[in-house]
Amino acid sequence: MWIWIVIGVVLLLIIFLISNYNKLVSLRNKVKDQWAQIDVQLKRRFDLIPNLVEIVKGYVKHEKETLESVIAARNSFTNASTSEDEIKASNELTNAIGKLFAIAEAYPDLKANTNFLDLQKQLAEIEDKISYARQFYNDNVLEYKNKLEMFPSNIIASMFGFKPETFFEANETERENVQVKF
Repeated sequence: MWIWIVIGVVLLLIIFLISNYNKLVSLRNKVKDQWAQIDVQLKRRFDLIPNLVEIVKGYVKHEKETLESVIAARNSFTNASTSEDEIKASNELTNAIGKLFAIAEAYPDLKANTNFLDLQKQLAEIEDKISYARQFYNDNVLEYKNKLEMFPSNIIASMFGFKPETFFEANETERENVQVKF
């Protein structure tokens, strides 16, 4: 009789362990999937930047510093090797693009250019998609982190080496208003 109770308890523990392990794997994969969704939108935005810079160059000859900051931010994204580096580079690129659009407000001919307007519209749509993707990513990171830190799944997570992921957060410069001075 006791042997059956011990076997039952062991089986329940094994089922519990497998269930929690599989849930952790599932959550980790959801986080990676959501990062890939952000990455897709960032790459789309990344591909639009050279066209936008070229159009603006034709109208704004003396705004070289702003154009160079957009290009530098784009290049830092290219060189990013980790998701943390990509998050930082993406934040820099968002800030640089904001400055670029603020400068464009001062040039009526540029604002009326159909190519510029089309690129601006595409970029705005991509920025919205990035925003939503970041939100879903952060929701998944939160769920994953909760599972990593809550008892008893935290024991299983530490046994199998599950590591927390980084939230996609706005940096300090993104929280500030963009100021353009001529």
